[in-house]
Amino acid sequence: MNYLIGIDLGTSSTKTVLFDETGEVITSASKDYPLYTPKNGWAEQKPEDWRDAALETITKVVKESGVNSEDIKGLGISGQMHGLVMLDEHNEVIRPSIIWCDQRTEKECEEITEKIGAERLIEITANPAMTGFTASKILWVRNNEPENYAKCRHILLPKDYVRFILTGEFATEVSDASGMQLLDVPKRQWSDEVLEKLEIDKNLLAKVYESPEVTGTILPKIAEKTGLSTSTVVVGGAGDNAAAAVGTGVVEDGKAFTTIGTSGVVYAHSNQISIDPKGRVHTFCCAVPGAWHVMGVTQAAGYSLAWYLDNMGAAFRQEAKEKGCSVYQLINEAVEATPIGANRLIYLPYLNGERTPHLDANCRGVFFGLSSMHTKNDLARAVLEGISYSLTDCKDILEEMGINVNDMMACGGGATNAVQRQMMADMYGCDVNTVTATEGPALGVAILAGVGAGLYDSVETACHKMIHKDPAKECKAIPEHTKEYHKFHQIYKNLYTALKEQYKEMAKL
Repeated sequence: MNYLIGIDLGTSSTKTVLFDETGEVITSASKDYPLYTPKNGWAEQKPEDWRDAALETITKVVKESGVNSEDIKGLGISGQMHGLVMLDEHNEVIRPSIIWCDQRTEKECEEITEKIGAERLIEITANPAMTGFTASKILWVRNNEPENYAKCRHILLPKDYVRFILTGEFATEVSDASGMQLLDVPKRQWSDEVLEKLEIDKNLLAKVYESPEVTGTILPKIAEKTGLSTSTVVVGGAGDNAAAAVGTGVVEDGKAFTTIGTSGVVYAHSNQISIDPKGRVHTFCCAVPGAWHVMGVTQAAGYSLAWYLDNMGAAFRQEAKEKGCSVYQLINEAVEATPIGANRLIYLPYLNGERTPHLDANCRGVFFGLSSMHTKNDLARAVLEGISYSLTDCKDILEEMGINVNDMMACGGGATNAVQRQMMADMYGCDVNTVTATEGPALGVAILAGVGAGLYDSVETACHKMIHKDPAKECKAIPEHTKEYHKFHQIYKNLYTALKEQYKEMAKL
């Protein structure tokens, strides 16, 4: 039997999973690490934490599995997108990584738009200038930390830093590179025009591969440390969302998925490049060679629930401790005991600004309609509904663009939560399915590794062999629920319009 490893480098933790060649999970391990917010709207992490988490979890799964290292044919890495990792001439990390949800680069986005032109920028990179993207972070460091920029010899994305640790190679791939705003997305290569206009040295960037291509093999010192073989190939891998698409079989037209991790995503596959001229959704190269994807991204999906629990969930946590059960079980029970609309309470999940559909770095979270009658149960339901409303906004825009979805899958933390899945099905007005393996991104990059290692001849073929739907977890839309949610969703959408100018005024204070 052949085996494959998928590493999912997330915002809250790194998870490493060992699969056999049919897609069955053999063993897995994860390790958490912190996120730092030194100022309002800032978000940073230490690349060394990702490195340590990857090495520790790889070592654990190899040891616990008892699998012969020579039988582990390939390894793929999925990563949180857009994070800026800067290395000096000694390949040491210069500063903490500015990650995807950081909002400090509004001025740099204006600089990018001015230097390249709004229309031309979308033509090349398929997206408007975004505070979350990597290019604006590079300019921020150059503008605000010139001494750090001067030291920089290599610019990498989070997963590509871990790849460098494992293989010694400076490499990236098209799906993750699409989120840097330095790639010519239609041509799937670095844009000389963008780099020249922004005065960024192309030599700082890694070589670009397609996602299933082999980028290197395991270094001897890493093999000794982890138990891997030096013959194990490491493929391009994918950004987290592109990896999740492969891991749920969304590799053909008509297929889409929703994922709820720290952020939330509604993602649709397209064999033709499709760009929203309004810039409300993102078009990137996907992990299938020669294809693209269109996705809407909300900044604080799962993060909203984590924030709620950290700051207002003490009673839930205490009760869970007393009963010896999961705090999320209690949250679900609270949500199911509360009516649709959370007793006329609406939550806007804009904790760190928002991407789709507003492209607004200044907007912030809101509880609207809060009264003395509301309980912790109402707040919990309002948070879950707010997350789902934001995802429904994304799906609505895809439909406006003529991207028809007839097969919606769910992955990430939301896929494990039947209450959240049913809520999504009801709001979307369509069935929501999931797969037997819950490790969407990790499975996705393991599939890519299987293609790179020669076990399968294409991503599509590998998906048919390694992915299995879970009929027991199918959630069918309930029409009367869909109609009721629609009423509250209209108010939800109107609230942003009503508050937009006040968000700007608040940001000035």
